[in-house]
Amino acid sequence: MIIRKLTIILSLFILVSCSSLIITDSYPILNTTAFDAQYYLVRHAEKTTEKVDPDLTELGRQRAKDLADRLKGVPLTHIYSSDFKRTINTAKPVSDNKNLEILLYNPKDLVGLSKELLSKEGIFLVVGHSNTTPDLSKFMGGIAGEPIIEATEYNRLYILKRKGNAISSEIVVYGK
Repeated sequence: MIIRKLTIILSLFILVSCSSLIITDSYPILNTTAFDAQYYLVRHAEKTTEKVDPDLTELGRQRAKDLADRLKGVPLTHIYSSDFKRTINTAKPVSDNKNLEILLYNPKDLVGLSKELLSKEGIFLVVGHSNTTPDLSKFMGGIAGEPIIEATEYNRLYILKRKGNAISSEIVVYGK
């Protein structure tokens, strides 16, 4: 009986340790050599009210710059974006700072994207949407967190770290 209880407690401890939710505005620089891959997943910045393929607002452009500042010390190797103005323009300041091409992905094939990302080594930024970013994190073995507030939440950054087949994840906020 005691062994069974210890097994349950140990299992819960491991589960919590591997998938913790930390919401903070501090930005520790991660030890990039300790992991096979790291993934930074983010929703696009604030968008205009246009119905078809809206661009970023001025506030959104500033948030995209804030994202670039947040990732300044991170040696990204790949940047992915869905093929929309708001996602591409969120990724652009990071792309410009890192001199990396923005690779396009299909937001309707998150399972395929997650398999592709998990099969590679490197440090990735993936810019998506309020309805795709939490799901992508989940498909990759990370946490989804609470649903993103569609109208107001543009500052959530998912950070997933992979070592072998183990994934750890956290959620932070960035920008002002």
